[in-house]
Amino acid sequence: MSTLAEIEAAVDALPASETQLLLAYVAARLKMLDHSAPKATGCDYVVDWMAEDEAAMRRFHPHP
Repeated sequence: MSTLAEIEAAVDALPASETQLLLAYVAARLKMLDHSAPKATGCDYVVDWMAEDEAAMRRFHPHP
């Protein structure tokens, strides 16, 4: 895969569980690329970071 369109199509074909793993990977990569962010890595770090993000999203899309 070499284009964004190909990657998007591949992501669309993934089951939800694998999409979540991919999201965790991408989130960790982005944090590592952000030079102002802490360089801690690991599953617990990513899970905590994603929980914070989900909490922030609930402010915009509260569940009924």
